[in-house]
Amino acid sequence: MTAWGIARRPVTAALLVSCCLALGLGACSSSDDSDGSDAAPTTGAPTTTATGAGGTFSVLSYNVAGLPAEVSKEDPARHLPLVSPKLDAFDVVLTQEDFDWWKPGGLAAGLDFVHYHERLRADTTQQHQTAAHPGYEAVDLAADRVADLQIGDGLGVLSRFAIEGNTRVPWTACFGGIDTSDGGAADCLAMKGFLLTELTLADGSVVDLYDLHGEAGGSERDQALQADDFEQLAAYIGTHSKGHAVILGGDTNLHTDPPGPDAHEDSADGQDLEIWTTFLAATGLTDSCAATSCDGPGRIDKIAYRSGAGVDLEATAHQFHGDTFVDDAGDPLSDHEPLEVTFRWAPAA
Repeated sequence: MTAWGIARRPVTAALLVSCCLALGLGACSSSDDSDGSDAAPTTGAPTTTATGAGGTFSVLSYNVAGLPAEVSKEDPARHLPLVSPKLDAFDVVLTQEDFDWWKPGGLAAGLDFVHYHERLRADTTQQHQTAAHPGYEAVDLAADRVADLQIGDGLGVLSRFAIEGNTRVPWTACFGGIDTSDGGAADCLAMKGFLLTELTLADGSVVDLYDLHGEAGGSERDQALQADDFEQLAAYIGTHSKGHAVILGGDTNLHTDPPGPDAHEDSADGQDLEIWTTFLAATGLTDSCAATSCDGPGRIDKIAYRSGAGVDLEATAHQFHGDTFVDDAGDPLSDHEPLEVTFRWAPAA
């Protein structure tokens, strides 16, 4: 989806500015711990199984649609508190559109939107959680990106395993401002990109964990940027995770259906599939959907992985939870279904 989660839906400055003026309050942000993680209550029990020789654990990737209610086609103010306790069933959670940084005095100022992040995490008990986005001054963001920028990258990690680090890397370029008549999908409003943290499993095995949100939109410019973004990510993994075990998940915005009459309209006649296939080959990652012969391999929410650095990883199950992440009326809590992948790990022979 877009930075504001609404692909091809006009987002007018007048609407957001009027909301800010009506409320007249300043934006706020969550606290940042020096070790890169926020503490959380530890009342929940891990769902992992583990011995000295490895075990199993679950990873959930979920675009929670945490955009301002004023522009969202969802109802985040009501939905995010319902999402929160449901996240507790998983060992590792990767979230997208979970925003915790806002441009001071920007379009988010005064909106209830600034409290969505705290509500999303309110009923979670994973004791290891990434800290808030540090702001554009602390990341390598091109100077020409700052003018359009309004919010952070929307990426977050909750984990029952220890995590270390909170590295945020924005994409080198974007397309689409607040006036979507430019043909973009408002991607430049956010610091979209990827997050890296180190996950230490129960036996001390270490896995590099990546969370990402890809460029949205269907224009030729967006398509070119998607290819550039995954080249950037592959190069980063090649440098910073060389030889390491890796789990990567998120909203790729790549519709990887093969070309044909049944392909998604945004699959770009197989170009999205080519981007993803090229990325997997460059990084040595395996799509968990392919590893488990899942249904719906073209869906944009994905988790991929590889073994490395003394850790063997295997995806044993792949499931979208469209039936459980719903409200009392059975309506979805986001415009994405959360994806769960179960992993088995063991020390490499």
